[in-house]
Amino acid sequence: MPQYVVSGIMDDFPKNLTDFRERFSTEESCIDYLIALRWPNGFECPICGKKKVRRTTRGLFECQKCLRQTSVTAGTLFHDTRKPLRLWFEAMWHITNQKYGANALGLQRVLGLGSYHTAWQWLHRLRRAMVRPGRDKLSGTVEIDETYIGGERSGKRGRGADNKDLVAVAIEDKSKESTTGKGIGRIRLQLIPNASAESLNDFIKANVNEGSCIRTDGWSGYHSVSTIGYEHVVANSMDLKIAHLSISLLKRWLLGTYQGPVNSIHLSYYLDEFTFRFNRRTSGSRGQLFYRLLQQSLLSDPVPCKEIVGGKATHASTISENVGNLQDIPFQHGYHM
Repeated sequence: MPQYVVSGIMDDFPKNLTDFRERFSTEESCIDYLIALRWPNGFECPICGKKKVRRTTRGLFECQKCLRQTSVTAGTLFHDTRKPLRLWFEAMWHITNQKYGANALGLQRVLGLGSYHTAWQWLHRLRRAMVRPGRDKLSGTVEIDETYIGGERSGKRGRGADNKDLVAVAIEDKSKESTTGKGIGRIRLQLIPNASAESLNDFIKANVNEGSCIRTDGWSGYHSVSTIGYEHVVANSMDLKIAHLSISLLKRWLLGTYQGPVNSIHLSYYLDEFTFRFNRRTSGSRGQLFYRLLQQSLLSDPVPCKEIVGGKATHASTISENVGNLQDIPFQHGYHM
């Protein structure tokens, strides 16, 4: 599928719930908004590049030269959806207006969906749109640490823990730029296979600008950080306060919003949602978060159902046998914190 530049107008978003409902009360108003967002300079045929088109009775753009028909949702997260766009907009407004996130059961109730399965799939599709392609790397002073998520059964503690998934954490320390001395910048979270130097260096290079100052504890996996283009400061583990704070907030968020269960197969996308929310925690406008999620949904590829549901857990032996109170995982048994 061809990719289109999505720019739009940053102040063209609903300011509150009343404004949202007035602006997107019909399917046509939702389509028009997507068109303006996806093609701010006017539609251009993806085959021949011509701008001379007509709108069909089904709302498609038909090129008057090559007769190619294109939908505004083609090749996006909404590709081939059978539900009204108005309902998708409602879902995104609800998700971005929940301070701590939304689970599938809550989304089903708010939208009046007949199927929990549909609400669950929508949430996982939208999580895939929460990471912007080509996003800027972290910079300045960045704290790096790791944490384990999952594992209902007890096992080894620390970096050799069993039955758990290892998550690397990078977070900017902006205290020197803050008048209160408590500045916390952006965060990056990523599943990594182990705490080896190779895995940790790959994570740092993928998420932090070269030349930045990396602050870590004394774990041997960080000993080569200074050889890959970064300044490296080794601190006492107890001094990695903002990294530890972000890890604590992540685990509290998983427990509070999803009652603890996190499936290994889908954990990366929960991390993406937490990152999306954390990095926009100071935004004074929920409408702007809605706009950003919608914008990134137009840049996201279609996500087939089998891609969401299928696959095999990385640590299948640790999957819980008890799914009685799961709120967000209907098909797989889940991890507990």
